[in-house]
Amino acid sequence: MSAANQQLIFWALFVALSLVVFFFDKQSGMLRDTSTAKKKPYSFARVQLAWWTVIVLSAFIAILITKGAIPTFDSSTLILLGISAATTGTARVIDQSDISNPAIVRGQNEDGQDLFLDILSDGTGVNIHRFQTVVFNLVFGIWFICTVLHNLPACVPSLPNFPNTVMPPISNNNLILLGLSSGTYAALKTTENKVPAPTMQDKVTDESGQAGQGLAQG
Repeated sequence: MSAANQQLIFWALFVALSLVVFFFDKQSGMLRDTSTAKKKPYSFARVQLAWWTVIVLSAFIAILITKGAIPTFDSSTLILLGISAATTGTARVIDQSDISNPAIVRGQNEDGQDLFLDILSDGTGVNIHRFQTVVFNLVFGIWFICTVLHNLPACVPSLPNFPNTVMPPISNNNLILLGLSSGTYAALKTTENKVPAPTMQDKVTDESGQAGQGLAQG
């Protein structure tokens, strides 16, 4: 099989899996935040998990089809998927905590705009920690894809460790970078939704209520 055909198989799988993800998102909001909005905003954590799942699964199936062998995942690839899964789980716990507090006004209950604006923004607009995390994941994802496309045709049974030379190992420092970036997002997500400060009208109403209770007791 020619190099171009092998690369074409990867791209066909990548597009097909991406379409499946967006189909299920259209049907059930798989990539969306838990929200009461009519147009639920996209969730960065869920998009991140879908992004890496589609990339790694496309590479895995492409190797299986073109080489007729099942690759063994490098530990760094498993850690990468683990970071995405942990980010999604943490974000889910934070969302449930916010939902259970009736005093919190959630920015996620506002209508979403589009994919990139939603994952880059919290209730106050685009912010730097989300921007950093999105850029790092996008850049490393593109690098991963380019490396797979380069290695796929060159991977032959005569090479040592065949067929595990297609998906690139990720250095510890780069994994730490991605982990810190996702950790920063999760940590700051806890501050995105705040209990609104009482207005002057609320204070007047509260003081009036307390005064009325005092007169009634007197």
